Amino acid sequence: SGDREVFSLDEMIELFDVADVNKAASSFNQEKLLWLNQHYIKNSDPGHIAHHLSWHLGQKGIDPETGPDILEVIRLHQDRVKTLKELAEAIKYFYVDFESYEEKAARKVLKAEALPILKDLRDRLQVGEQWTPEDIHRIIDEVTLMHGVGMGKVAQPLRVAVTGGGVSPAIDATVCLLGREKTAERIMKAMVFIQKEDT
Repeated sequence: SGDREVFSLDEMIELFDVADVNKAASSFNQEKLLWLNQHYIKNSDPGHIAHHLSWHLGQKGIDPETGPDILEVIRLHQDRVKTLKELAEAIKYFYVDFESYEEKAARKVLKAEALPILKDLRDRLQVGEQWTPEDIHRIIDEVTLMHGVGMGKVAQPLRVAVTGGGVSPAIDATVCLLGREKTAERIMKAMVFIQKEDT
């Protein structure tokens, strides 16, 4: 095994020999454990992850039947998290409507200047037959050009509106999985929030 750090379960069973266990006091490296955990989540089949994730979803009151395909949601997030608990928290917004926004993110981007941008995004995202990440990306590009602003001035208000926070996977893929109806509802909710804050 030499300096190898990553093993499959079968390899560990095959290579383990109690005679090789060092008699010196063992040490526990939390950072290394998280790194390994992240490696296994990143490289595991989404179905395998979903099986082990179900308990964590239950703990957070998340029913994956109420939103997009859990396997697709896992695929979108599995290279971004270190633990299953973190994954359950990261995907919660797909299945549960949030009551409030992450304060720092909302203060930074859900401002009066974002209102016309969110309105145009909502209007354009509600029409058209296609609903793919490519179509959504094109609409974000169009609104960016229309308002003569940088991409962040469009993508970030949209991200906070639909996820409740300032961090998510690619916004076009996130919005696509969230769905047209829920996206429109959450953009409206963010617009109402801005109007209340601005008065």
